[in-house]
Amino acid sequence: MPFFHTHISSNALQRVREVLLSGWVSEGKLVKEFEDKINQFLNCKFSVALNSCTSALHLALGLAGVTQGDEVILPPQTFVATGLAILMQGGVPIFSDIQYETGNICPHSIRKKVTERTKAIIAVHWGGYPCDIDEINRIAEEHDIPVIEDAAHAFGASYRGKSVGSISRFTAFSFQAIKHITTGDGGALCCLNKIDYDNARIRRWHGIDRNSSGPSILGEREYNIKTLGYKYHMNDYAAALGLGNIKDFPNNLKRIRGIANIYRKELINVPGLKLLNYNDDRESAYWLFTVLVKNRIGFIKKLKSHGIPTSVVHLRIDHNDIFGGITPNLFNQEKFNRHQVSIPIHIGLTDTDIKNVINCIRSGW
Repeated sequence: MPFFHTHISSNALQRVREVLLSGWVSEGKLVKEFEDKINQFLNCKFSVALNSCTSALHLALGLAGVTQGDEVILPPQTFVATGLAILMQGGVPIFSDIQYETGNICPHSIRKKVTERTKAIIAVHWGGYPCDIDEINRIAEEHDIPVIEDAAHAFGASYRGKSVGSISRFTAFSFQAIKHITTGDGGALCCLNKIDYDNARIRRWHGIDRNSSGPSILGEREYNIKTLGYKYHMNDYAAALGLGNIKDFPNNLKRIRGIANIYRKELINVPGLKLLNYNDDRESAYWLFTVLVKNRIGFIKKLKSHGIPTSVVHLRIDHNDIFGGITPNLFNQEKFNRHQVSIPIHIGLTDTDIKNVINCIRSGW
């Protein structure tokens, strides 16, 4: 039983084959088609397909105006890329506490961390469960700073009737190998306004606007770069994978949520185990199913002995020297770091696998 599962649909295989046979594997019409599908699925007007979620976060920070020495608030409960993107832009990561019951950034802690140097807030949707986005955006509006949602885990999640990706000024998604939708490696940045979208589209390819820089008679594009750009664009090979896989996503997400509902029903009263909170005003994408357990090592060993993998996936990132070491007084983060662990949840699990996970946990550790 694998902990993660990479879904490659038959349609994706066919679309990739067509790309390879065409001889056009760089950015082309399929990237635009994939962006249109993202917009359609998320009810988002402006998405920019990229080569990673890290690129999406970095672009968003640049578009938000973060420069050398500016502070950006984020949770430690994330992958290091969230913090590294801030450093790449010359910013200073300021770590906020999280909610022990969700693993998500705590709005009350954010409010305490805001200073005159704060230029952005990054809200990470841990495991695919949406943060308290309205509360976070209210704080941001009070201080005239943007919110960047790190939705690497949360494609398909929704909050108060709106899809994640259509709520805050910026939302970064991941299509890395083990995400619900994979493009091999890739990401996207969703923007609420066209100015951010146009700037993101230009900056993803060296600061050159490909839509208005046709080749001269000499054979080179005619352009005049006015802003710093990067090589962050997605290619048609990756987009073909995404287009093929996104077709299966609604049914896959339904299956994943069905597994989560079984877990939540069957594991609710297990001694030594606490389920994370789940509010009815939002829907998780359930990239992870995280639980809080006593005697975590015993729990991991018990499941491993029955062929069931577990993982913390990510521990707090502020232990890394590059971020300055552990941030003191993040009491919920400290507690979460001691008890959190995730169990398998993906479409590769059979009904028998799910029963085995539940029976093993319910028998104790």
